[in-house]
Amino acid sequence: MIPLIGITTKRIDPDSPMPTHAVSEAYVHAILRAGGTPVMIPSSLPIDQLINHVSHLDGILFTGGGDIHPALFNGNPHPSVYDVDQQRDELEIALIKAVITAGIPFLCICRGIQVFNIALGGTLYTDIADQLPGALRHDWFPGHPRDLMAHKITVEKHSRLFSILKTNSTSVNSLHHQGIHIPAEGLRISATSPDGLIEAVEISDHPYALGVQWHPEWLINSEPMQGLFSSLVHAASE
Repeated sequence: MIPLIGITTKRIDPDSPMPTHAVSEAYVHAILRAGGTPVMIPSSLPIDQLINHVSHLDGILFTGGGDIHPALFNGNPHPSVYDVDQQRDELEIALIKAVITAGIPFLCICRGIQVFNIALGGTLYTDIADQLPGALRHDWFPGHPRDLMAHKITVEKHSRLFSILKTNSTSVNSLHHQGIHIPAEGLRISATSPDGLIEAVEISDHPYALGVQWHPEWLINSEPMQGLFSSLVHAASE
């Protein structure tokens, strides 16, 4: 059986007469290339129906997108916060908790790693440039190629991430202005950037629970980056 991989979506024009659920094709291609079948998860799915729907999926990919409402992590308001969708926020936080409890493999990307951290009680920088002293530039968008290698990361040995990337140092793209401030209890930090920002976290005793701050879906011509999706699909197939 080809594993079914649920992919979280964003809502476009949620207040219009014709709201739309959407996901970047780059995520779809990455899952297909890894041998999985992508299944879109509507961000307006009623939370009380989550368990029923999740039980039919073999793995979950939490995608990037707009900012998470600061009220959900006691964050400081900031004028750079954009594209907030509280319905999506609440659904994805509930979904993270559900897949952890159910032992379903999941991979979180950019916004996804932030949802992962918040769901378990962690906090975020609402704007890295203003709140992290000595921060690198992390918001290489818009106006830059999405595969621009913005900075290096250091990967912790003996982590799941290290076993996938097979290196303790690599370059990544960077398309975000928020990031993990205080990591949640139970999360293992598996990569950092030179300014100390957390770039990857995981749960050691879960079948597959990994979050990365960069966007590997734009880097799938790199075998290690495609390996993130392949490892998710492999875990889901088991």
